[in-house]
Amino acid sequence: MRSLQRVPFILDAVTGRSVLHLGCTNYPYTEDSIKAGTFLHSKIADAAREVYGFDSDERGIELLKSKGYENLFLADLENLGNIELDQTFDVIVAGEMIEHLLNPGLFLRGVKRFLRDDSVMILTTPNAYSVFRFLIYTVSGKRGVNEPVHPDHVAYYSFKTLSRSLDLAGYEIDDFCFYDIGTEHRPTNRWIYNVVNDISVALFPQLSDGVIAVCRKRNEAHSM
Repeated sequence: MRSLQRVPFILDAVTGRSVLHLGCTNYPYTEDSIKAGTFLHSKIADAAREVYGFDSDERGIELLKSKGYENLFLADLENLGNIELDQTFDVIVAGEMIEHLLNPGLFLRGVKRFLRDDSVMILTTPNAYSVFRFLIYTVSGKRGVNEPVHPDHVAYYSFKTLSRSLDLAGYEIDDFCFYDIGTEHRPTNRWIYNVVNDISVALFPQLSDGVIAVCRKRNEAHSM
């Protein structure tokens, strides 16, 4: 398996297509990422034929609406049956959100209502075996207290655990790969972290920053 850049991979997949973007606000970093030119929902909106966005953060949704973004829904991603939207999409982007969920199985089953048999979901999440975070944890972990993790994350995923979760929820994986540290993050990292990461990932892609699964609904009639 290979290591690549996450954002270009996503943008290539959504260009000219109808897209549902889950976790679209990136709140509370929405305004900062817009100003920095790194706001993913904006990039998807520019590339896609049409884009809808779901997020559970009301403030983030209202902020995006105030900036002119449309087709936004306040959504509990573990209870997608409650969304009043009867539409399917070519591509669903589930970027950096499954690690925030207490009940990921509910999400994986619930989101199927927005997928056709020929649709794909691109699911990305931090890699449990990221050498970059292992290095930071080793150097500045303070015996386990200072873990380099987002304060809202409740789980880590790997190739095996994410593949198994998707299989149990009724998905087939078309492609699985790893993504490296984003170019937007490199300038703020200590140079030694970037160097060690780059050498390690060049030799062992499975030590990259995150994982990407491209999947589709399993045809249960054919799997019986």
